[in-house]
Amino acid sequence: MERFLGNINAKADAKGRLFVPAVFRKNLQASGIEKLVLRKNIFLDCLVLYPKTIWDEEVSELRSKLNRWDEEQEMIFHQYVMDIEELEMDSNGRVLIPKRYLQLAGITSDVRFVGVNYTVEIWARNKLNEPMMSPEAFKKGIQKWMAT
Repeated sequence: MERFLGNINAKADAKGRLFVPAVFRKNLQASGIEKLVLRKNIFLDCLVLYPKTIWDEEVSELRSKLNRWDEEQEMIFHQYVMDIEELEMDSNGRVLIPKRYLQLAGITSDVRFVGVNYTVEIWARNKLNEPMMSPEAFKKGIQKWMAT
């Protein structure tokens, strides 16, 4: 599967349907992906669309790192996997985002799809008006983590 790249504005309709941008749809279709998994991002105020195969890999990795016989680790695993929604694109290339997910991310109508490696984030457009980090903090952070 190719990585998702791009930053595309869109609108949700009154029912919460969103057209998946054509560039992302083409990537999914070329890879034979029909099912998507939706989850609220743990650290950021956005939703994440995972191709089902990528989701399955991530869950397998998480399961391999958490001991099912440790209560805290088992609760973490359950919390992560139980708060998802499986989605399919309709014939027009739209996905229906359940209202509770739209509310979790503060999405009303205007959204921005952001390709992030093998996933696609869905943001309330107004939440991306400012950078996540100052240019100086970004520069220091990337130097710190990439210079090793």
